[in-house]
Amino acid sequence: MEKTEHRAYPEPTPESLLTAYRKMVVGRRFDEQATALARQGRLAVHPSSLGQEACQVGAALALRATDWLFPTYRDCVALVSRGIDPVEALTLLRGDAHCGYDPLRHRTAPQCTPLATHAAHATGLAHGERLKGADTVALALVGDGATSEGDFHEAVNLAGVLKAPVVFLVQNNGYAISVPLAAQCAAPALAYKGVGYGVRSEQVDGNDTAAVLAVLTTAVEDARAGGGPWLVEAHTYRMAPHTSADDPSRYRPATEAEHWQGHDPIARLEAALRERGLLTDTDVKATAAEAEAYAADVRERLATDPDLAPSTLLDHVFSSPTPHLREQRAALLAELEGR
Repeated sequence: MEKTEHRAYPEPTPESLLTAYRKMVVGRRFDEQATALARQGRLAVHPSSLGQEACQVGAALALRATDWLFPTYRDCVALVSRGIDPVEALTLLRGDAHCGYDPLRHRTAPQCTPLATHAAHATGLAHGERLKGADTVALALVGDGATSEGDFHEAVNLAGVLKAPVVFLVQNNGYAISVPLAAQCAAPALAYKGVGYGVRSEQVDGNDTAAVLAVLTTAVEDARAGGGPWLVEAHTYRMAPHTSADDPSRYRPATEAEHWQGHDPIARLEAALRERGLLTDTDVKATAAEAEAYAADVRERLATDPDLAPSTLLDHVFSSPTPHLREQRAALLAELEGR
């Protein structure tokens, strides 16, 4: 990687670290509850982000309410950290709708299942917002596997050319489903992929919440000020299976996960806050109780089957339905009425 100027990242405030801690604890309990619901058949599947909470919460906290987040299927903790209702965040994974929340209201794009296709959307939206005179920044969450997709390279290249106010956060958790990083990329680090496109690129310890907040906040505000796009590679680890249908013992040793448990982002942040006298036993218990109440609410609201209308299947495909969609809707309604 070419030599760049040294940049001093500002230390997050105690208030922001305490907010991050609370959201990470609540987010993890929510994630655990969602995994349990998938095992019980209440969700079709759940891709856990256990161990990646610093990246998830850091991304949400680095953005203003007017900015846009572009998440993947693994980023439910980022969604709830941004204020989206947890049941709405899980709607896609239950199979009720393509997206359970209002993207415009929350300035959050629908969760993307195909790898990296949303990265180009983030670049386009960021450029479009700037053309309108807005100071909006887009942040796209991608995994290490997504950086091997053509869509990712097209998005980063276009962002570099346009100097679009977009940040690409690569959560490098070591595996693209079952494929280890060494088998999918020969570069010394994924951050190198941004350098060839003229995009400012950084690496950060993705399990160090303070570091993640410092780098992402700087990246977002620099992009907002006209500094161009950023690519941030966060080194983290997925401590859970790829999804609730996966068996990680088939492709990674148990000792590896055990090693990473010693780098748990929540435990690290809690220890740092306690050392600075910012967190007490009472605070920890109160946060755990909040997280448990949050999970109980999710469990209760997902315990009943949703009341769905099949005719809504064709809603929100286009802002104005095309003749072909109207024909499909009529055929669907006729079939429903005849059964």
